[in-house]
This record gives sequence, structure tokens and C-alpha cells, in this order.
Amino acid sequence: ITHWHSPKFHAYFPTANSYPAIVADMLSGAIACIGFTWIASPACTELEVVMLDWLGKMLDLPAEFLACSGGKGGGVIQGTASESTLVALLGAKAKKLQEVKAQHPEWDEHTIIGKLVGYASAQAHSSVERAGLLGGVKLRSVPADEHNRLRGDALEQAIEKDLADGLIPFYAVVTLGTTNSCAFDSLEECGPVANKHNVWVHVDAAYAGSAFICPEYRYLMKGIETADSFNFNPHKWMLVNFDCSAMWLKDPSWVVNAFNVDPLYLKHDMQGSAPDYRHWQIPLGRRFRALKLWFVLRLYGVENLQAHIRRHCNFAKQFGELCVEDSRFELAAEVNMGLVCFRLKGGNEQNEALLRRINGRGNIHMVPAKIRDVYFLR
Repeated sequence: ITHWHSPKFHAYFPTANSYPAIVADMLSGAIACIGFTWIASPACTELEVVMLDWLGKMLDLPAEFLACSGGKGGGVIQGTASESTLVALLGAKAKKLQEVKAQHPEWDEHTIIGKLVGYASAQAHSSVERAGLLGGVKLRSVPADEHNRLRGDALEQAIEKDLADGLIPFYAVVTLGTTNSCAFDSLEECGPVANKHNVWVHVDAAYAGSAFICPEYRYLMKGIETADSFNFNPHKWMLVNFDCSAMWLKDPSWVVNAFNVDPLYLKHDMQGSAPDYRHWQIPLGRRFRALKLWFVLRLYGVENLQAHIRRHCNFAKQFGELCVEDSRFELAAEVNMGLVCFRLKGGNEQNEALLRRINGRGNIHMVPAKIRDVYFLR
């Protein structure tokens, strides 16, 4: 087995684990409810509503994302960030279909879908491209700047070109903390551009989102009020074990209507008074995952979780400094959060050989990345 929780595991991304999360998972397994509707197990739904509000307040998300604001917004626990990207894309697709049909009643659905186009940075995760394939729509890869960030002018240019070509822009993914180098797209620039063109903005902060519980990192999510949906994974860095991906929607009705199939055997008397989360996700069934959030938040508290994140960020800073001090090495990108991108000075082959040697010993496990044909270890 590859031990993801070994202190020598430095591949992919960190996965979270903790004693309270494991106990909550056992309890969830023992209760064994399938919480697709409120009535199937009221606590399963209601605790999730409350936990997503707690978590949203910890991140200082705008009130319109929270159920407690009394507006349309609310949160849901998905399995993974890739699921959230797909759910948001399908919601955006349903919304744009309705808008375009109203303007062009003579166009059929097939014609409209053929014209839809979405956008993401060239540095976005491969799951964004996959969401496009699964959603049956074109997704455009927009070049990032020299710091690997998607900027507003590049997005604007891509949208303008597609509009001129008779296409219909409908969806844009802004990544906060890319997989390759933990770069942060400029949400502050991209959000207003997308809003202007009536394009759904989905913010993917899968790894880095946990750090926003620390006020000093919140400047990186500036412009969050322009987003339609926001997602991060507590199961990556917040001591909640897999699977627990938190997603918030300003107006879930687009997703709910896109996924709503309501047979008699799933109807109940309390419909509409609490969310039926089966309409917010791809699968019908769902585990009692809110227990994990509740146990972790209650037992650690915000301050201990903040200390946990800060400790990891300091480790990365320390390792980055060691790389800079060693004349053989260089940094391939600035040190962000808990990620260090480093390489031997010289060609890609040398760095490939180094990684083969490190991984070949079976002691430390790392994966590489490549940006603009520069190969580095991360």
C-alpha cells in the first residue's frame, strides 16, 4: 500500500486525517442512512446545512452563499472537487439554455449546446477538461501569465473572440491554487469580466481553500462576491478524511432544476422546507458526511485548525529557503501555501533522473510537474 499519511509522502496533494474524523466516519457507517431526502434522515440533511454555514463563516464567504442568510444560497458536501466542477458546469449549462431559448425560440436545444463554450486557465486541473467532456460542451484553455495566473484581459479576449465567432460563452473556472504550482488566478479581474458577459463563475480552490480560514490568506480570494459557485476540499488540508468536498452556490435552483427527477416514492410532506440534496449532486444516495465536519470543528476549533495550516505553510517556506541557499538547486515557482516547486539547476533530464532516484528508494514519494517545458519536482 502507498501510505498517504506517511510523513515521507509528498506526492499529489496532502490528504487530511484525524482521530475525530475517523470516529465520525465510523459513526456514519454505523448509522448507515442514505440521506437523499430530508425525510430519509432529517439530521443528515439539517447538520449538513448548518456545517456548511459554519465553514462558510470560517472562510468569511459573502452572506449570499450561506443558507442562514435567508436568501437562495447554500452549501452541499460533494465527494470531490471534480464533481463540484461538473455540477457547476451543468447548472451553468441549464441556466444558459433557458436564457438563449427565451431570446431565440426558433433554436432547438442541440443547436444551442453546439454553440456553448466555457473557459479555464491552461494551468487548471485536468478535471475541468473532463467536466467539459462529461457535460458535452466546448471548453477553451486560456493562456496564463508569466506567474501562471489567469488574468482578466486574457479571459476577456477569449470571450470577445468567441462572441465574434457566433459562440455562446456560459462558464468560467477560476482556480485558486493550481495543481502544478499553487498559482492563484486573478478572481478580482476575471470575475467582473465574466459577470459583464453573463458567464457563470466557478471558483475551484480544492487544495488552497482550507488556508482561507486564516485571515492573512484571504486577500487571495478577493473578488469572491463575483462568483456563482465556490468549492474547496476539507479532505485535503483540514483534518477531515476523504471524502468531503464543500461546495456553495449563490442560486442552487439552476442545479436543482437541472437534476430534478421527482418520482412519487421520493416525495414527502416537508418538501421545500429543507433541501433534498439528491438534486444538488450527481449520485442519488449520499453518506452522512456532515458528521465528520461537525466532529472536527467541535474538537479542534478554528484556532487549532488555523495553527495546523500555518505550521505547514512555515514548513514550505523553510524548505524553499534551504533550496535557495543550496547552489545546486533553484525554485521553479514562488513558494505558495504548503507547496514548494524546486529543481536542480540544469536540464530536464537531470531532474528526471533525480526524481527516479528519490522514488526508486521507496522512502520518499514525490511527483513532478512541467510548466512551459521546464520539468521540476513539487
